[in-house]
Amino acid sequence: MTMKRKLFMAVGPLVVAVVVLLGLLFLPVTILPTGQKQINNSATAISTNIMKGEKVYQAAMEEKRMIPFFGSSELSRFDAFHPSVLAEKYDRNYTPYLIGNAGSQSLTHFLAMEGMGESLTNKKAVFIISPQWFVKGGAPSMMFDSHFSPLQTYEFILSDEVDSPQRRYAAERFLEYKAVCSDQNMEKMLHKIEKGESITKGQKGYAKLKRQVLRNEDKLFGAYVSGKNAKKVQNQLKNLPNTYDNEQLDQKAYEVGKKSSTNNPYQIKNGFYKTRIQPIEGELAGSQKTFDYEFSKEFSDFQVVLDKMEANNMNVRFVIPPVNQKWLEYTGLSQEMLNNFSKKITHQLTSQGFQVIDLSGDGSEDYFMQDTIHIGWRGWVALDKQLDPFLSAEKPDKSKITLNNYFLSKEWQDLPAKDIPTK
Repeated sequence: MTMKRKLFMAVGPLVVAVVVLLGLLFLPVTILPTGQKQINNSATAISTNIMKGEKVYQAAMEEKRMIPFFGSSELSRFDAFHPSVLAEKYDRNYTPYLIGNAGSQSLTHFLAMEGMGESLTNKKAVFIISPQWFVKGGAPSMMFDSHFSPLQTYEFILSDEVDSPQRRYAAERFLEYKAVCSDQNMEKMLHKIEKGESITKGQKGYAKLKRQVLRNEDKLFGAYVSGKNAKKVQNQLKNLPNTYDNEQLDQKAYEVGKKSSTNNPYQIKNGFYKTRIQPIEGELAGSQKTFDYEFSKEFSDFQVVLDKMEANNMNVRFVIPPVNQKWLEYTGLSQEMLNNFSKKITHQLTSQGFQVIDLSGDGSEDYFMQDTIHIGWRGWVALDKQLDPFLSAEKPDKSKITLNNYFLSKEWQDLPAKDIPTK
């Protein structure tokens, strides 16, 4: 064997592998279609690789029965009364598609919708708003950065949307986060959008190439979908009566909640109390007296979500959950402040035509909350009573939406609820 042949045999396979990998990354390719099992499992997976991508999201949203449920950590608490379990048990014509986990806030959901693109057009949806998002600065860097998707951000940069206050505001907010500014090219493009300018021809070419690489990475590495949570849903089905009756379910939820929260006076699930609260319980007494959700950038971050939903002609129900009343009293969290938050977010929604399911006054109901701030047991049953008619309807009524850019302003972020004008 000649020296050249030996050399080729040694390095040839490596060269071929590198060429193939580069082709897979840089060229538009179809790796594998997203299978039905992947789509079904992804509805409850709530995994980071799906959240930062777009392939699985888009395939799922193309299915009429898949209804996006936007929220945060409450979505991952799979008790017997969770929306995913109820829909499966009672063979409903829709499947809740869970989007969000701990730390997912408005800007993360906005980018997720950018990744879903036109697959959201005319979709019904549910959006659960957590009061805890609405701290002064909006999403903390640690939370936003951990969910940040370069792919979805390049979709935002390259979207055909014309300059608008919403687009400028979103770019301005993204630039406040380290994960965004670590990509200097992305940072420069967002600065242009922030100023209402178009990106240059060269920047657009770079952005398209970068997006293609990220899309291919998503197709290659974002395709795995765990079925772990789908099994959790299946395991809960046996705990529900075979025939749906909301009053019967409420009684069942009361009983389950009572049995599941026997080691504490707050009606919090035993495991959560034992691991998360009991070790530091004494330190938490009165610890939330200064918490404030009335003044926040999050109000305007939320407004760009509303704008994106209306641009897609989505029909959405917005849910305002309560806080566990017993826990609120122990930690000193202000009920007046929470009432002001609810008044402010409700005004932002209803004054523009959006429809709200307000559960904020139900925090004192027994076993309504599974822990300190997350809905569960009877809370899910109460929510289902209001949501199911909307989700089951073939063509539910949709209110006329009139967006108001005032809600993007710092004036609105800082406006006390008592100063909201009344008609």
